[in-house]
Amino acid sequence: MRIMIWIASSLLFVLTSCGDSGATSKPVESNAVTQTEEVGTQTAVVSPRYKNGINDHNKGDKTGNIRLHGTIPTKGGSYMYLYQTEARTKTLIDSTEVEGGVYNFKKVEVSRGFYELSLDKKPNNICSIILNPDESDVQINFSSSRLSSSKKAPASKENKAWFIYSSAESKNKNEIKNLRKGMKDSPYRRRIEEQIKAKEMELVNKQHELMDQYGGTYFAKFMTWKNPKYPSDQGRFFEDLDPLDNSLIHSMTISDRIQAMMVKFSKGEDARFLACIDIIKAHFEPNPVTLESALYAMLDGFYNTGKEDICLYILDNYIYDEDCGADLSDVIKQRAEGIVNLQVGKTPPNFNIEAYGGGKVNLYETVKKNKYTLVMFWASWCHKCEQEIPALIPLYARTHSQGFEAIGISIDQARKSWTDVIETRGMQYPNVSQLQGWNSPIVKDYKITATPTYFLLNNKGEIVLKPKRVYEVDNFLKQNL
Repeated sequence: MRIMIWIASSLLFVLTSCGDSGATSKPVESNAVTQTEEVGTQTAVVSPRYKNGINDHNKGDKTGNIRLHGTIPTKGGSYMYLYQTEARTKTLIDSTEVEGGVYNFKKVEVSRGFYELSLDKKPNNICSIILNPDESDVQINFSSSRLSSSKKAPASKENKAWFIYSSAESKNKNEIKNLRKGMKDSPYRRRIEEQIKAKEMELVNKQHELMDQYGGTYFAKFMTWKNPKYPSDQGRFFEDLDPLDNSLIHSMTISDRIQAMMVKFSKGEDARFLACIDIIKAHFEPNPVTLESALYAMLDGFYNTGKEDICLYILDNYIYDEDCGADLSDVIKQRAEGIVNLQVGKTPPNFNIEAYGGGKVNLYETVKKNKYTLVMFWASWCHKCEQEIPALIPLYARTHSQGFEAIGISIDQARKSWTDVIETRGMQYPNVSQLQGWNSPIVKDYKITATPTYFLLNNKGEIVLKPKRVYEVDNFLKQNL
């Protein structure tokens, strides 16, 4: 089963007891000076990981024109695409042809934050960059047609800093990952835990070093947001994030901070989740722009970790409740609608996708012809799918003539991997795939984060069951078919 990055770490916020204990919850303080602040009659402890890189130069947001250009060795006829990001949502804002190894977006209006470059719209060939109107001319030169390869930003402090940090962070995380692998059943567990803590502080020190070197940049502000000022105080966990700063939404900051809060303070209990949600909503309420970003981050996170009841709480109390006091735009309501339509009793999005064996499969046309239709998202490399598909095949053979249909939607990228399973298993029910992996449009429409995932629909196209296993479908059909 494949779980996307946000979800993999977010499972902790559903399943883990989240106090201050644990191998990585407390920072190494041997080289840090503990700071304190007087707040009323109490003394608040400032995290040694926190460093303020926000000043008059990078405070708040700013909008203006920049010229983005550079070089990339690639074949003729290629195009560079520029996307604006809001957490994991991205919007295409411009494109330009690569001519003679040169791309030139000319003048683009941007706000401070992270943007994404893509070559020929290939989802696996992208590069994250920082754009800030303080830099009116941004040149980024790539050493190869792979945007993840080495690159230079000769006159951009923002991207010089970002590229240095990205490389350091990737190396650091790989080192920590390898240490964790060696920790299982090791008699030296405590020593390895200390090594992990030391590695974490190495990255924090790198953040602080680059903040000093590239002061006044959006990058320095983003590094400020990396570590909460008061990580042990639930009520002040967001205090160092200015809700009026719209440049927050063009980064992963709000989403990452929400996840960190849920992990630390929820203890996997619904009541504690709701308390965290209320604190977050109250913090961002002065600004509908950042509030919408926070609300959607929570909706998306809770839905993708199976906490649909929490989603409904957010929808009912903060998005569709006209008395909640927030002046929300139609955008957040449209995004929320995407989650609402995946609930039991609702109608999910239609699709019309190329099928194995030719032709296309249209969901809405299919459900009209059958009493019940099962939509199954699967992948050739999914071990759980290997267990479930052999159970679905005989169920389909037994009930198809009674009005049961199944549609397999593979999230494979390689056609051969997809078709080999169909042919080897002898799947008789329709199978489709967009062959774009986790970047498939249908995956995004249905918010698929793991395989297998099921939706059972009636002949009106309404979801009647969201089972976890095929046997649940079997039991339902025995009672209802």
